[in-house]
Amino acid sequence: MPVERWISGAGVDDPGLVSKAALARGLAVLRIFSGIILFANGLAKLTGERNFDFGWYRGFLIVRDEARSILRFEVNERGETGTRVPYLKDFVNDHILANWNIYEWFVTFTELGLGLLLIVGLMSRGAALGAAGFHLFLALVYLSSNRWMFEQPHEYVPVLILAVVPSGRYWGVDGLLLRNAPSLRRWPF
Repeated sequence: MPVERWISGAGVDDPGLVSKAALARGLAVLRIFSGIILFANGLAKLTGERNFDFGWYRGFLIVRDEARSILRFEVNERGETGTRVPYLKDFVNDHILANWNIYEWFVTFTELGLGLLLIVGLMSRGAALGAAGFHLFLALVYLSSNRWMFEQPHEYVPVLILAVVPSGRYWGVDGLLLRNAPSLRRWPF
């Protein structure tokens, strides 16, 4: 394929370039991976298990009390003043942190639920949009805190893509449902 044709996007349907099945598998892997991240974070909050050791690999996840501490620090103290996003500090302090005994479980079960939906590919676009909401909230918190510029986009960009692309139709329950009920061929499936 000449370079000009490749640059212009011509030949995208050319089976020699990339197959639809390969794209579907790639998006399914992205969906499942995004789901595992959410589910693992929710599971850590549910069980309180923070540290994980797998052979030579060691890592940790954020548990409920740490999530509260991180949110409080980022909103109120990071960079000496906390967030500069208008009204965010008041909303987080007066609503979320003041009612953390409710929000800690909301966050936990939302991460578990959205993660599971993404892993199994059920209502995958709706689950991805919900995940994007979580990630975009954190991006808003971090927006004025002098962080690495790409701290959050690597979390919300993939799920925003998955909110548009029906990735649950490959290796997912959405695909099974659509075989039996083609009328479901719309968002969030």
